Amino acid sequence: MQRRTLLRAGLTALAGPTALATATQALAQPQPLIEVWKDPNCGCCQDWMTHLKANGFAVKAHDVGNTAARRRLGLPDRYGSCHTATVGGYVVEGHVPAADIQRLLRERPKALGLSVPRMPIGSPGMDGPEYGGRQDPYDVLLVGRDGNATIYASYHR
Repeated sequence: MQRRTLLRAGLTALAGPTALATATQALAQPQPLIEVWKDPNCGCCQDWMTHLKANGFAVKAHDVGNTAARRRLGLPDRYGSCHTATVGGYVVEGHVPAADIQRLLRERPKALGLSVPRMPIGSPGMDGPEYGGRQDPYDVLLVGRDGNATIYASYHR
């Protein structure tokens, strides 16, 4: 038997047809593709991409740096960080948590995208053991097409 057939049979036996339909839908939905422009030697960028993959994103990396991409996409430098990404027609700059990107894609606000300026310790990708559990407060900004921003989410632990 094929793996998918076994999975369906197991789910049906354990949870019934409603759970099977939900599980089948989840398997059929493609992962959102996020393209990332970054420095090829940046470890925190790699850690952020690992965070995205663990949270349901497909990731395509461009190891060419991100300054040109940020400018091409129209994101003001004041919102800059070490990597720039695009997903679903939006720009994502810096260490934005996957949950906030998922919310952006659900809500679809009229905006350029999201930014976590600089590189706050404790944000996804900046949260490894080398930081000793430190958690700096930071905000995720919703950046409008006019260059102005509002707070989209706050992480003040």
